[in-house]
Amino acid sequence: MGVSGNFWDLLKPYARLQGFDFLRNKRVAIDLSYWIVQHETAVKSNVLNPHLRLTFFRTINLFSRFGAFPIFVVDGTPSPLKSQMRIARFFRGSGVDISSLPVAEEGVSVERNHKFVKCVEECIELIKLFGMPVLRAKGEAEALCAQLNKEGHVDACITADSDAFLFGANCVIKSLRPNTKEPLECYYMSDIEAGLGLKRKHLIAISLLVGNDYDSNGVEGIGLETALRFVKSFSEDEILNKLHEIGRSNKIQFEDDICSLGCSVPGSDEIARKTKGPPHCSLCGHPGSKRMHLKFPCEYCNLGTVEGCSEKLVSFKCNCSSCDMDRQQKQQKKNENWEIKVCEKISRERNFPNENIIGIYLPRNQETVEDAGHSLSWDTPNVEMLVDFLNYYQNWDPSYIRQRIFPMLSTIFLREMALNPTDSLLHEQYLFDSIHRVKIKFGHQLYVVKWKKATPAASIAAYTILSKEACERGQSIECIDIVDEPDIPEVQFSSTDGCSFMLTDEDMELVRAAFPEKVDLFLKEKELKEMKSRRKQTGIRSNETPAHASATSSKSVQLSIKEFYRTSKLQKQEKLAEGSSKILGSNSDFSSKSKGGGALNKNLTKSARRRLLFD
Repeated sequence: MGVSGNFWDLLKPYARLQGFDFLRNKRVAIDLSYWIVQHETAVKSNVLNPHLRLTFFRTINLFSRFGAFPIFVVDGTPSPLKSQMRIARFFRGSGVDISSLPVAEEGVSVERNHKFVKCVEECIELIKLFGMPVLRAKGEAEALCAQLNKEGHVDACITADSDAFLFGANCVIKSLRPNTKEPLECYYMSDIEAGLGLKRKHLIAISLLVGNDYDSNGVEGIGLETALRFVKSFSEDEILNKLHEIGRSNKIQFEDDICSLGCSVPGSDEIARKTKGPPHCSLCGHPGSKRMHLKFPCEYCNLGTVEGCSEKLVSFKCNCSSCDMDRQQKQQKKNENWEIKVCEKISRERNFPNENIIGIYLPRNQETVEDAGHSLSWDTPNVEMLVDFLNYYQNWDPSYIRQRIFPMLSTIFLREMALNPTDSLLHEQYLFDSIHRVKIKFGHQLYVVKWKKATPAASIAAYTILSKEACERGQSIECIDIVDEPDIPEVQFSSTDGCSFMLTDEDMELVRAAFPEKVDLFLKEKELKEMKSRRKQTGIRSNETPAHASATSSKSVQLSIKEFYRTSKLQKQEKLAEGSSKILGSNSDFSSKSKGGGALNKNLTKSARRRLLFD
């Protein structure tokens, strides 16, 4: 939850959308409870143990696709205030008087329901089988995440609790969207300070006014906008002290507290004693009398003419020094009245501000992560135990599990090869064969790496290759959520030698660091292919004949639509023209014959000759 009153909406304009490489080779602290709570909205239908499925796929995504080093943090024993809030939320709306409920004692945990606790413990067991570090906080998980970030042990925190900034976090990742071009929504404390002018103690003061995880009510009648405007009137060093003074003062002292802000504008007492300014003309609105302004224009309306002042507009405001001072005094009085009303609301709250809440956000003697004995180390995943664990809880086929976890194993292998090159195999079974191609996914370039099985393909069919029956079974059990589903390795078979290959998407820089000679070979082969294709194209062009060239050039010219679709009218006209030409040809033969034989006499009339020719 964090700070009440739609606090994330206030910070939304200052969010940064980061790409896939933002967390590459960086450490990130994860609030595990945040992930477990999310499973209700992330899964769209009934799924067996969705909290385990979500943790399994997101861990693989974060490690292999983003290249991060995850550190998981779980809640410890909550403070009495947090326990009291859980009790209040449980009985909210039931009609029970919350004030009559028992008060939680120090060190006594008011746990969530047993089902949630069981989900947390199962996820912890799964994460430890991955070889990831799991830290248990003394209180809130987001508090330890923020401490890790503040002390430089991690580069960012993944949580949706906005009070991580109140605990001292510098960078918070609110949401992960793996299948987008910019998958990470990040918030930096430096951006919040530059954009809103708020620092850590300002945010704590806002949470005290509007509500937080330890007091959801806050101050009655004060919302987020009012609290933001009020705390910005004070510096970071004095805001909490001012809240103490106002909370323990009375109404008579309010005006003295407001005047002590150091404003340059005169106070309310000085405003009351100040005399009125000079009279203003009712025609133009400037200082002076209307009689004088009708004859001669005033200095404000002097436009270089001898005529009088022009009539003022409806929305006219005089900008003389007297009017400016008067407006400033009125605005100052309005601000003072507003701040006095806010102080009155604060003073009506009992025991405000709560020192215990401030002590949670600003502990006086906070031990460091090293002193707490937290270990930040990553081990190799226990694949066989993972297969047994997920087969038992999720009812997944072993081949299905091995295929999904393969990208994580390949990332670990490439990192080890980049640090210490050896002749070892990936998971003691796969050999780096070659780079298949370059893949672009969501604007991010990757190498598709081929891993060759070192043992015969017949002996590994049940180990790495997901059978058709297992795939159908997995699809029937699982609701595949594209947000959390990692890249599934592709399986290929070679018909010539019977070898099998696994294809995974890997980071280009990591592959180059691990196998530079393979990358150089791939780039040379790619360049040779491009050169051959260019030579082939130039050779075809050089071997073209002039007729073929003219034909190809004519093909590039766009023809008229009448060339493609000739109308029936034109076709009829062509047929009539052909028929008339034949008739004219026969007439010419007939006429030549008539000249030689005298068949047609020129003394005949035109109508007679026409009948003889055409009838």
